[in-house]
Amino acid sequence: MKVLVVGNGGREHALAWKLLQSRQIEQVTCVPGNGGTASMSQCQNLPLGIDDFEGISQFAQKEKISLVVVGPEVPLAMGISDYLHSQGLKVFGPTRAGAQIEASKAWAKALMQEVGIPTANAAVFTQASAAKSYVKDHGAPIVVKADGLAAGKGVTVAQTLDQAIEAIEAIFRGQFGNAGKFVVIEECLVGQEVSVLALTDGLTIRSLLPAQDHKRIGEGDTGENTGGMGAYAPAPIATPDLMARVEKEVLEKAIAAFRAKNIDYRGVLYAGLMITPDGDFKVLEFNCRFGDPETQVILPLLETPLEELMLACIEQRLAQMPPIAWKQGAAATVVAAALGYPGTYEKGKAIAGIAEAQAAGAIVFHAGTKLQDQQLLTDGGRVLNVTGTGENFEQALAQAYAGMRCINFEGMYYRRDIGHRLKG
Repeated sequence: MKVLVVGNGGREHALAWKLLQSRQIEQVTCVPGNGGTASMSQCQNLPLGIDDFEGISQFAQKEKISLVVVGPEVPLAMGISDYLHSQGLKVFGPTRAGAQIEASKAWAKALMQEVGIPTANAAVFTQASAAKSYVKDHGAPIVVKADGLAAGKGVTVAQTLDQAIEAIEAIFRGQFGNAGKFVVIEECLVGQEVSVLALTDGLTIRSLLPAQDHKRIGEGDTGENTGGMGAYAPAPIATPDLMARVEKEVLEKAIAAFRAKNIDYRGVLYAGLMITPDGDFKVLEFNCRFGDPETQVILPLLETPLEELMLACIEQRLAQMPPIAWKQGAAATVVAAALGYPGTYEKGKAIAGIAEAQAAGAIVFHAGTKLQDQQLLTDGGRVLNVTGTGENFEQALAQAYAGMRCINFEGMYYRRDIGHRLKG
């Protein structure tokens, strides 16, 4: 089989890496890929935009690609799956209608309220003045979200009214472009966040190992929200009992709601949950694709060949598949970020030490890198995901940090406390 992976981040490098572990896969092409996918054997990059549906389709048909895997949410929300299906290609990723679950927080909230999926109380606004009145009536802490896609940065957990009003003004001022036509304002939930990623063929849904990520830039989970500074799996807080409830009360209800709306949803459905101190849970958000950096800790533990699961979803035969097989133990990943991330940061810094990190046992997934004249350079805010595995979290984290200590580039920053909740 030949597979094409759309995207250029750490998630896509992890997908390509996992797919190539299967004996069935002879070649993976990444569009546009990064420095990591460029230097893997049996893997090549194709310099097309993730929105160049026609170019992707022509290449896939010419090269007889058996499976297209879409990594990021943006092309899914733009309808890449619909387009490639219409060209006779097999695509793993929901249609444009299904991708609304992530592309519009207001749409997702309405769906949850309609079918009784537990979620935070919320209101949706199209005007700043009404949104500001609402937060003044309800007080802080309160959560302000841009409705559309904002690369994981459109959410403000406002501790004061001033912060909430500033966030509302920034969204309506166009800080997140089209993502800011609506604002969703939610009650602030407290507890621990857990990511539950599940695979579905639209009829059956199977959850993957639960993961936890660290969203804040600073140690002790402080500072600005990012796309994620590290993660680990399986998250101990998501007990088997809790996971059974999530499958029944969240995942199965969600795909039944899609069916009721005549939305044929095949791909990943990702529920971001808040686990409250009393052990209950509410859904914070849904995503329509693999999480990043959660994928980088879930896939190293997966034993079932990934492409078999994906094809079962596309061909609507997930119910016939045996239970998903997992390796024993744990995985953890730490993100090496560029100086200034999640704000403005410089690119083009030379990266050293990756071979040494791999020799120390770590798996290094490239997130924002490029290969230029045989030199690996930084090319994004989150540059690398250094992943460790082991029999337990202590070993996995030790391996990830041992790998991280081998690597350097100018201005490199990483959190030294990933997994701190595991010690509590």
